Amino acid sequence: MARVVIGLSGGVDSSVAAYLLKEQGHDLIALFMVNWHERVGNITSACTWEEDALIAKMVAKKLEIPFHIVDLSVDYKKRVVDYMFAEYQAGRTPNPDVLCNREIKFDSFMEEALKFDADFVATGHYCRKSEIKVGGKTIHQLLAGKDPNKDQSYFLCQLNQDQLSKAMFPIGELLKPEVRKIAREQNLPTAERKDSQGICFVGKVDLPTFLQQQLQPKTGNIIEIPYGFMEKKKQVEDTEENYRKLCFPFPYKPWNGKVIGEHQGAHFYTIGQRKGLNIGGHKEPLFVLGTDVERNIIYVGEGQNHPGLFRKGLFIAAGEMHWIRTDLKMLPGEKREFDIRIRYRQPLEKGTIHLKDDGAWFIFENEQRGITSGQFAAWYLTDELIGSGVIA
Repeated sequence: MARVVIGLSGGVDSSVAAYLLKEQGHDLIALFMVNWHERVGNITSACTWEEDALIAKMVAKKLEIPFHIVDLSVDYKKRVVDYMFAEYQAGRTPNPDVLCNREIKFDSFMEEALKFDADFVATGHYCRKSEIKVGGKTIHQLLAGKDPNKDQSYFLCQLNQDQLSKAMFPIGELLKPEVRKIAREQNLPTAERKDSQGICFVGKVDLPTFLQQQLQPKTGNIIEIPYGFMEKKKQVEDTEENYRKLCFPFPYKPWNGKVIGEHQGAHFYTIGQRKGLNIGGHKEPLFVLGTDVERNIIYVGEGQNHPGLFRKGLFIAAGEMHWIRTDLKMLPGEKREFDIRIRYRQPLEKGTIHLKDDGAWFIFENEQRGITSGQFAAWYLTDELIGSGVIA
């Protein structure tokens, strides 16, 4: 059996992962990571890392495995939180959970775990791993979790072959109700504990309050774009000459609509957002169609089916393309069909990647709602995650 370090978080998923590994006979060590100390903007102050650590320690004691704590808060602030602030400042919407996995759990944390002479590092993610031989070389595959409602492969879309080679996902074959059932049967302290929400390791936060730690409020206009205006502007033919129009947000101008209110900073908003606009007098809710951080303007439209919310494609710059399956990496001039996901829990959508020298142009069979700059697009072949990249 192998020596395995399990990232024990104080949640039910990692607790059951630890139990399963122990049952399989592995030499198991529990490691709890502290990534965030501050309380500013946190609206779940009752759920702190100290409480999580205490419960994780109780689980380790129950399973009779060694328990250790490692403080990674310096790395987390530098590599995740500071990046978040910079992206919002630039008018993009980052995904801290993807960053946390790439920069912390499978980098800084893995480095600490390997100091215990571990063969593998395990987590409570709902995903699976497999191996195949390609040209005599072992290729590690990242597969979707068996539970379609909890599949977390998307959050691991930036991992590489070296990281995957050392990773274990013990609950990937299970459904969430099965995980809860095991936790109850084994009387684990986390059996009835609610799943964590919010930013990875920061908790559930009021995002504007959190961002105001570094981003200053700044009054600007909210401009409403009429439904009919976008209907006319979106009559674009699906050809290579029109990729830029299909794959980038419409370049709204202040004269395209009318001022209907004010906001406190365009960098606090994201495409598709509904809450926080505080404007009445409309039959249907208003949604953010676009933001302009240079002019400090938010463009909004009425109704969840406003044409400004939908786009036929997206672009990922060449330097942002990441291939988990390096053996399947495309070359400029190639095009290939994939199943594509642009956010967690979104159903996979069929589309074609057209790779050019400057990057990849993704054209979907159907228009996609709320494509957002700074988020990650991940592409799959059936249930295997092949690669990912940051949306321009």
